[in-house]
Amino acid sequence: MGSIEVIDADITTLRVDAIVNAANERLRGGGGVDGAIHRAGGPAVLEDCRRVVPDGARLPTGEAIATTAGDLPARLVVHTVGPVYAAAGDDAPALLRSCYERSLAVAAEEGCRSIAFPSISTGIYGYPVDDASRIAMDVLTAHVDAGQEPSVVTMCCFGEDDRAVYQQALEDLRTG
Repeated sequence: MGSIEVIDADITTLRVDAIVNAANERLRGGGGVDGAIHRAGGPAVLEDCRRVVPDGARLPTGEAIATTAGDLPARLVVHTVGPVYAAAGDDAPALLRSCYERSLAVAAEEGCRSIAFPSISTGIYGYPVDDASRIAMDVLTAHVDAGQEPSVVTMCCFGEDDRAVYQQALEDLRTG
């Protein structure tokens, strides 16, 4: 049986099979979670990103790919490109849902049993945390309840306020 845990922590410190990176479409590092993962993972992460998404190419919004984790305690990094909320318009919920679904699928293909997600698109991409949390928890609970791998899922929030929002979304799904 699987599990979902919501925590407030630095995702780069977690010992799981895979951590998910809320990446930009070029996979070259950036701010927020993306920058933290690239810094903590070291040059091997960027080198592998360049291999899977060559210069001039882009990873489409809602898609996901795996790379080495470099110096991180995780085995690999699953990079996904979340929607920019204002630009995505009516497509934003489906694109965000796809980020979680595709990340889980890629991790399963890589043989992962555990995975940790950040709050995708809620930073500079402007997705409202309340809305994003409901989408994320809906996808993650359906995945775990279906008995699929990875079966140990951690929602890793950066800050107690976001953790409380995601925890409430999880509880609402479990009791609703």
